[in-house]
Amino acid sequence: MKTFNKTCLILAGCGMMLQACKKGGSSNNSGSTTDTTPTTITPPTEPAIANTQGFFLDGWQAKTWTAPSTKAAAKPSASGAVIVTVDVSKEITKVSNLEYGNNINPFMGPIATVPVLINNISSLSPKILRFPGGSLSDIYFWNQSTTVPADVPAQLLDDNGTASVAYYWLGNSSSSTTMTVDGYYSTLQQTHSTGLITVNYGYARYGTSANPVVTAAHYAANWVRYDKGRTTYWEVGNEIYGNWEAGYRIDQTQNKDGQPQIQDGTTYGNHFKVFADSMRAAAAEVGNTSIKIGVVLDGAADQNGANGGQVSNWNNNVLKAEGNTADFFVLHNYYTPYEQNSQPSVILGTPAPGTSQMMTWVKTSVTNAGVMQKPVAMDEWNIFSTGSSQMVSNIAGLHAVMTLGEALKDQISMTSRWDLANSYDNGDDMGMFNNSAPYQGAEPGAPAWNPRPAFYYMYFFQNFIGDHLLTTASGNADISAYGSSYTSGQAGVILVNTGTGNRVVTVNFKNFAPGTNYYYYTLTGGTDNAPFSHKVYVNGVGPATSSGGPSNYATIPANTSSVSGGITVNIPSYSAIFLVTDKK
Repeated sequence: MKTFNKTCLILAGCGMMLQACKKGGSSNNSGSTTDTTPTTITPPTEPAIANTQGFFLDGWQAKTWTAPSTKAAAKPSASGAVIVTVDVSKEITKVSNLEYGNNINPFMGPIATVPVLINNISSLSPKILRFPGGSLSDIYFWNQSTTVPADVPAQLLDDNGTASVAYYWLGNSSSSTTMTVDGYYSTLQQTHSTGLITVNYGYARYGTSANPVVTAAHYAANWVRYDKGRTTYWEVGNEIYGNWEAGYRIDQTQNKDGQPQIQDGTTYGNHFKVFADSMRAAAAEVGNTSIKIGVVLDGAADQNGANGGQVSNWNNNVLKAEGNTADFFVLHNYYTPYEQNSQPSVILGTPAPGTSQMMTWVKTSVTNAGVMQKPVAMDEWNIFSTGSSQMVSNIAGLHAVMTLGEALKDQISMTSRWDLANSYDNGDDMGMFNNSAPYQGAEPGAPAWNPRPAFYYMYFFQNFIGDHLLTTASGNADISAYGSSYTSGQAGVILVNTGTGNRVVTVNFKNFAPGTNYYYYTLTGGTDNAPFSHKVYVNGVGPATSSGGPSNYATIPANTSSVSGGITVNIPSYSAIFLVTDKK
């Protein structure tokens, strides 16, 4: 139970209603944040852990709010304000510590020795870093230094059956253009992060040994042995349903165990059981009794969705074949129409329906297959929009805020954004940081490893979300709102203005006795490349360079105003506010 002021609150019999002494002014049973303490406060009831969350909430921690340095801010008139109502008595879910993950790639290079990037990742505190990808995982040989195993073919087939020279990635290469497996472990240690490792499933398809599935599963299990219990979360393959993955189509003349030419869900589901058995046996050998292994599902009911090329009836066939062997389900979601030059209204309109529809489809798939619902990890998410630098923009940052909020509402307790660094490609770059490696295409004029706008939005989200998500209602469709509470007693809300006009918002915290002040940060884009600004301003403080945000983001004072008279803020177009109010 949250803490309340013991001087003024008394238990009201077996109904366990908490009553507060009136502090002056008229009675106010709604619990609104005026200068009147609410006369009746209903305490929250701890929500049950959903079966889509499960063990991903095992590491949940209560949060204590500590007010930052502040500067006084004028309060706008509440006349005509949008009303956002946050009910502190109605908790939706605990806020998972694994909600803020990201993806790390070998082609970022030896980043464990790059202090500026390590420091920013540590400040972001993603908690979980997935490795080595991505589609790269299905051509990744974790312990090879110069050559691949002898049963790996020199050529692979694309989805049309055309053979071409295969380029594999070696986990122990001494090249300065890659990150080694040990470099990954060093990065985890330095950033206080947890691993999520994707093992090479493609090898089970294109391998030319007498039993490629057993060979590939044993190879994955050897990584588990080498890991020596450092990693709890593992998954078998990446987007196996897609025709872009190595192993989607195989050369049957080289295959020795009679596999189908084209990947299908039943084949993968049966193979998954072999992998899981080998990996769990290896984990037991090294004392890793907590290992969890994820199976790859498709989050779209339309199996020929945004990318096209998906295997039909994937979820049903995988689930029936693996038959409750998996510990968790792996989903990816890139939300927006594939490689379209989408405008902000399209991009910011996708987090809520995109997340809820994905979860509905997975639950339906589970029911139809007659298996158990398992915890869900959305371990890749971003936007597909291209053509106007959408991916590196302020709008991408707002989308990140909404995606995190909607994932919590839909009871997803592990997410990992794609990805920390990629290739600039004229702004069509999903990377959170500018990749300084010239061979990857660094952003012109940007400092090495410069954070993009999404970094700042995710930093403030994590620092201004409490430990419980609350039922929240907005009086205007342009204002998305995510309320939360802290075990230390404070309450807060994160607001996103998805519209083109500035708004004034008054926040009404129900079933809450507010204290003296509220604190907030406003994050906005710049005027460059409108509406897809490459910049972000934190309480008016912007970057010293042509992109990114202020280098002193962690020490910028919060705006503060008195709770007396109401909690009211001005939220500009395409911006976000991160707000917490004192407890009494």
